[in-house]
Amino acid sequence: MMELLASLENSGFGTWLRESPSIWAYPAVLTLHTIGLGVFVGGNAVLDLRLLGWGRAIPLAPLEKLFPVMWIGFWVNAVSGLALFVGDATTKGTTWVFMTKLGIIVVGVVLLFALKRTVYGQSNAGVVETPTSRALAAASLALWFLAIVTGRYMAYV
Repeated sequence: MMELLASLENSGFGTWLRESPSIWAYPAVLTLHTIGLGVFVGGNAVLDLRLLGWGRAIPLAPLEKLFPVMWIGFWVNAVSGLALFVGDATTKGTTWVFMTKLGIIVVGVVLLFALKRTVYGQSNAGVVETPTSRALAAASLALWFLAIVTGRYMAYV
């Protein structure tokens, strides 16, 4: 495993990302990662908070349009996160924090699918707000908070 991580880190891209003085290297990738995070988790938080009772005047039906935007943010985050990983694969890839963060992200994405199905997926029932959707929203908010905290922890440790 360490050989694979070392080859990723020592690839031309990994070296360029880590050592280039260009603003288009590490700073640009980190900025894209932050923007992707804001779009994905921000859209998710809007839906979660609405389901938890904040902004009840905002109808749920139009919030379904957030999903394509959230998925764009997710993929920007996934690609930029992979690039950041390649730049420091031997350090990040061997830590429990990184594995924990990946697990949290997987569970968070599964919850997002479940939330969409629960709220918007009833074929003839329209938009449905249930105790299940509220529980999923609370769990979703907690998971994305934890994902951000583990990411920040990785950045400084």
